[in-house]
Amino acid sequence: MLLAEVAQATQRLADADVASPRFDAEELAAYVHGVKRGELHRVADADFDARYWEAVARREAREPLQHITGRAFFRYLELQVGPGVFVPRPETESVVGWAIDAVRAMDAAEPLIVDLCTGSGAIALALAQEVPRSRVYAVELDAAAYGWACKNVEGSRVTLRHGDALHAFRELDGQVDLVIANPPYIPLTEWEYVTPEARDHDPELALFSGEDGLDTIRGLERAAHRLLRPGGVVVVEHADTQGGQVPWIFADDRGWADAADHPDLNNRPRFATARREVP
Repeated sequence: MLLAEVAQATQRLADADVASPRFDAEELAAYVHGVKRGELHRVADADFDARYWEAVARREAREPLQHITGRAFFRYLELQVGPGVFVPRPETESVVGWAIDAVRAMDAAEPLIVDLCTGSGAIALALAQEVPRSRVYAVELDAAAYGWACKNVEGSRVTLRHGDALHAFRELDGQVDLVIANPPYIPLTEWEYVTPEARDHDPELALFSGEDGLDTIRGLERAAHRLLRPGGVVVVEHADTQGGQVPWIFADDRGWADAADHPDLNNRPRFATARREVP
């Protein structure tokens, strides 16, 4: 049974249209009291103080949960996040899962992977962790996001670079086994429909990309083709409303084969893949 304070916080967050009010109320309580969510029964009602209600008020104002707690969970990782960096979403976990399976199926002793638009470093770190012999490179353009990525990749095998994804890692041209990206893909015309958590707190550079949302992906298509070896694979996340559009960017006449869309766990088109054509 929920503690009375958590139940009250849940109602406040629900009234503020927070998508997961109970989870968030419990996560804030666990964070403030230094326990796991499953251990909240150890916290007495009398122990709840102003720190909890301050955190609830911030979430009620639609500040991202992860900015308040300073942490985000992604697959098997716990990442440091905060203002200035895109908070990794659960939808991207299925994108990474496909990429991991694809790399494991390759005949490569030490597969070479490049993560473009890395943000917090979530994708690069997950691949480095779950494909132990891989060599993983990542790039981020935004200075604030790059700072967060530096914190997260410290001590890992990820090689991180500050720069433009469209021109990065030219020394790896024609050698990469897999290129992966979660680029900005929201159309500028959709600004008013974006949730306050993203619109008001995620960096615009990580969200919006031209009138149809596909400008960055068009640029990444050329970058991926430059980086990949023949037979190498590209994986790009996109909005569920862009299903069917992105595979056309990776067209046969531009040197690609097997371009296709793939669904997320909710069976909505979420990412596109293609293989660099083998001459």
